[in-house]
Amino acid sequence: METSPSSEFVVQFWGVRGSIPTPGNQTARYGGNTSCIEMRVGGKRLIFDGGSGLHVLGRSLLKEMPVEAYMFFTHYHWDHIQGVPFFTPAFIKGNCFHIYGAVPQDGGSMKQHFIERVLHPNSPVPLEGMQADLKFYDMVCGDTITLDDITIETGPLNHPNGAMGYRVTWQGHSVFYCTDTEHFPDRMDENVLHLAREADFLIYDSMYTDAEYHNPKSPKVGWGHSTWEEGVKIAEAAGVKKFVKFHHEPGHSDDFLDQLKEKMLTVSPTAVLAQEGMILKVV
Repeated sequence: METSPSSEFVVQFWGVRGSIPTPGNQTARYGGNTSCIEMRVGGKRLIFDGGSGLHVLGRSLLKEMPVEAYMFFTHYHWDHIQGVPFFTPAFIKGNCFHIYGAVPQDGGSMKQHFIERVLHPNSPVPLEGMQADLKFYDMVCGDTITLDDITIETGPLNHPNGAMGYRVTWQGHSVFYCTDTEHFPDRMDENVLHLAREADFLIYDSMYTDAEYHNPKSPKVGWGHSTWEEGVKIAEAAGVKKFVKFHHEPGHSDDFLDQLKEKMLTVSPTAVLAQEGMILKVV
């Protein structure tokens, strides 16, 4: 029996890579596009981050016009916004996008920040070309919003210039989108633990391995990203059902990720390594 769109909760990955797109035959299986995930929840479409994966999602949405979607940004580093100027549905009249995010200290409103900082300096297309109805909402870390019966909790993440994590809950099921963030050396991040509590899925910034993070020749401490080993610890401490490794390091090939997946599964048998195009069913 097929599930109707109004009774499903699924997560689809459109971009799983961190920092920079990595096209090529070494990354074809897991994907080389940067951060973008879609949640289809109770008949609504939620989009998180606008990395180069957003361009791929946009092409897919052309088959479903007109589109209404809710877009949420964790932060505005290049790998999380580079797909926005190339998101084709935003240039088509009749579509509607509700755009949420925290405004940087000197960014004015979300609308001003989005147009002047995200779009204007990066887009080859005139801004008036964006014919879709764009609605903007300013957020502050710690806000909780509701979209009908969907609850979205937010919290601060440990990342240079700041980032915001999103926990989406619907009918007793939750997914926590937790990127970009760096673990603390002496304790678990209380904000992360709170938003991860008993979630069905924790989608976690696992850019490095512990060995890479602590490499004495080129340590990654302070770079704003975490490891899959730390992510598994958080998932266990918070009672998460499935840990999802996300935001793969650009230099990690498919073969390397295959080997890493084997190691990860020995520690956390239910863990998942995010892959472009992958769909995870929550409900």
